[in-house]
Amino acid sequence: MFVAASTDCFPQLTLAEALDRLVDLEYTRVEIALREQGCQLKPSAVHANLEQAIRTCRELQRLTPVAYFVEIDAPPPLYFEQFASCCKLAKATKVVVLVMRASELGTPFNQEIERLRELVRIATLESAVVALKTEVGRMTQDPSTAAVLCDTVKGLALTLDPSHFIYGPNKGVSYEPVLQHVCHVHLRDTRPDKLQVRVGQGDVEYGRLINQLRRVRYNRALCVHIVDEQDPNVDHQGEMRKIRLLLESLL
Repeated sequence: MFVAASTDCFPQLTLAEALDRLVDLEYTRVEIALREQGCQLKPSAVHANLEQAIRTCRELQRLTPVAYFVEIDAPPPLYFEQFASCCKLAKATKVVVLVMRASELGTPFNQEIERLRELVRIATLESAVVALKTEVGRMTQDPSTAAVLCDTVKGLALTLDPSHFIYGPNKGVSYEPVLQHVCHVHLRDTRPDKLQVRVGQGDVEYGRLINQLRRVRYNRALCVHIVDEQDPNVDHQGEMRKIRLLLESLL
């Protein structure tokens, strides 16, 4: 296992600025967020000029890309076309994991299965893996449902975000059912009443989580996902540095 951080930690910064910040904080690996919102790299821009996106993602200032977080707003068929371009970007930059969000609660199960099968089919063509994020308000908020999705869609994996099993309607639920499907991890500290709190003030048991992951032979990223909320009372860079040192001390 190794420590990484997401450019999503700095939503107000450009991609270049976020990368600069991570280098200053002594991170060496990065998850790059591809979102239409904000001022970083967008899936529509990747699709419109793939070669430029590849050049951008190869100039990462000594950071090694380990995953892409992909959130596409376009309707089908453009949705799948943009995703295919993101998969080509991943292959060109030697990245395997593409983190995707599950559909919102209330989406018909069969409809979600069809979407996920198409995403996995497209990703497989570029030797990539779709890693569905466990998340409150989405079909993966319940670990048993998340495991069923992976069992039903061959080749589908998960991004484990344990905070969403501490905070939200399923607080305290065991995420043991999903561990065998995990190929990426998002981390921050969390309390049952608040998704993001200062490191050390929440209920995430990092040592226990790492031991659980070791038992299923997980050997990939522990990706820090502490979003800068622009709170003057919180030293965001200090929190980013603190969790990196904590995780590295446990590995």
